[in-house]
Amino acid sequence: MEVVNAIGRRKAAIARVFVSEGTGKIVINKRELDNYFPSTILQYVVKQPLSKLAVAEKYDIKINLNGGGYKGQAEAARLGIARALVKINPEDKAALRAEGFMTRDPRVVERKKPGQPGARKKFQFSKR
Repeated sequence: MEVVNAIGRRKAAIARVFVSEGTGKIVINKRELDNYFPSTILQYVVKQPLSKLAVAEKYDIKINLNGGGYKGQAEAARLGIARALVKINPEDKAALRAEGFMTRDPRVVERKKPGQPGARKKFQFSKR
């Protein structure tokens, strides 16, 4: 099997995922998964598509992550892994879609508007 790649995005985070046959090693930005994401919850989020399809020990995954915070990065990696697994085996798409791993979460930070301190917040109004 050749290397299959996919892109996952979430908020400001972008994950470029490369999946190849292997022993289940996940490397993110040249660091091990448990080193890059010390939180077990975020490690679990990244591994969700693999555990759903029970192929965690079948593939080696290399991920280039940039932008965003650690939660957004973990979810971007999850989407990228799910998309790569579907490229490998299209029959898995229904199972991953049912869990919500195939959907790009469109929610992003609203831009700050001119003349006010934030996106929605206004400066205090003084009548006199």
